[in-house]
Amino acid sequence: MNKTAIVFGATGLVGSELLYHLIKDIRYRAVKVFTRRELHIEHIKVIEKIVEVEKVEDYNDFIKGDDLFICIGTTRRKAGSIERMEAIDRYLPVKIAKAALQNGVKNIAVVSSIGADPESRNYYYRIKGQMENDIQSLDFSRKIILRPSILLGKRHQIRLLESVGKALVRGLGFLLSGKKRKYRGIRASDVALAMVREINNVNSKVIYESDEIENITNTM
Repeated sequence: MNKTAIVFGATGLVGSELLYHLIKDIRYRAVKVFTRRELHIEHIKVIEKIVEVEKVEDYNDFIKGDDLFICIGTTRRKAGSIERMEAIDRYLPVKIAKAALQNGVKNIAVVSSIGADPESRNYYYRIKGQMENDIQSLDFSRKIILRPSILLGKRHQIRLLESVGKALVRGLGFLLSGKKRKYRGIRASDVALAMVREINNVNSKVIYESDEIENITNTM
């Protein structure tokens, strides 16, 4: 295959791992990366588009290719408010997806979150669940939504509470089994690898819980 991948959120924990897997994957001849700042990745496959990511209308004609990968996410603290977080975590992925669909992009893979539920009282899970519903309403040939638990990996930016959570997850993960297994921490590299595999899987389903994501990578 000679496909073109489109990536949003390449500077994040999952997105950076995703770039690594896409560069290695022989099915992709090009990887378009839309980002606010230059990544300084020197590879023949990588095409960087420096844009104001939230102003999709300014560059929607360039969102062209075969497979769209969205790894966008923020926190209330970083965003400054719940409304601002909703603009980034819910509405931005949908705007990007709609532009891609209009340009003939066939498949989409999006990182959501464990616990995503449009009816949740928790604003974070509600926003993620509403985003999922919006994505599922779009007419892509293949839609992949991944719901990872707490992500394990090295961030450039330190988040104290998240770091504490990771330590607990690593130390107590063995207690989470059966139906609770999906709450175990999961490596960001596994999430990225599952995105690439399932968007290329003709027998894929739509929603993957965290333990299912781990199972995918364990069988490869």
